[in-house]
Amino acid sequence: MNLTSPSQVQALLRELQVEPSSALGQNFLIDVHIRDIIIEESGVGPEDVVLEVGPGLGVLTEVLARRAGQLIAVEKDHRLAQYLASEFEGREGVRILPADAIELDYGKLAGWGVTKVVSNLPYSVGSRILMELFALPSPPERITVTVQMEVGDRLVAGPGQEARGLLGVWAQRVYRAEVRKIISPTCFWPPPKIRSSVVRLDRLDSYDGAGREAFLRLTKDVFGFRRKQMGTILKRLYPKADAQGIGNALQAAGIDPRARPEILTVDEWQGLAGHLEALRQG
Repeated sequence: MNLTSPSQVQALLRELQVEPSSALGQNFLIDVHIRDIIIEESGVGPEDVVLEVGPGLGVLTEVLARRAGQLIAVEKDHRLAQYLASEFEGREGVRILPADAIELDYGKLAGWGVTKVVSNLPYSVGSRILMELFALPSPPERITVTVQMEVGDRLVAGPGQEARGLLGVWAQRVYRAEVRKIISPTCFWPPPKIRSSVVRLDRLDSYDGAGREAFLRLTKDVFGFRRKQMGTILKRLYPKADAQGIGNALQAAGIDPRARPEILTVDEWQGLAGHLEALRQG
């Protein structure tokens, strides 16, 4: 079976009685060139334990299974999960997990030994899955994913850029994020209405997880009021703290009270989180 042949993919889906679902984000990759780019960018080797979310018919799975030491593929659609289970039955090191990726306990990834994530992420839940990964105490060494181009822009957006938001701030706390390839809708079947991106995220050498919970809590709370100024937001979030205490925390972190959340750097967020945590506990 050639999973990069549109006619063969459509025939297989008919055989499995699967009508691609936009609610499940089912757009099947049918371009061998893009498949190979994703695999090469992932750098997967025999030492890796790989997580794949939304394998679909297995266009990436079949290559990852040959390259990785172990592969865990999580598929929500029970028909596709059954098909993959039959295709990879008896293959050592390959586990097909029929589950909803949103309900997956990502904290178990460390126990599973996952080192890399490689996925054509379902459009409908891609950002949520990435947020789960970014929030882990011990995140994977590398994440290589296909996402909506808009999501890719958000992942790499720097301070002050229009696409800057919570997703990019959480990503860049842990990873160096790069858009490696823009993908045409014609590389999928059925073709989505938007372009996509291959994004590679490499864990920073400097990452140590210090202050993780305070950072995540602060940024999530603040970006709920992203159109307001930092001083105003923090007064609302810390109603029991006096204005001087909040002002001192902002000053210590080198942040202008009139600044808006999207212009802050990751280092400024981390500094502010530490000062505010002391203020909250005090």
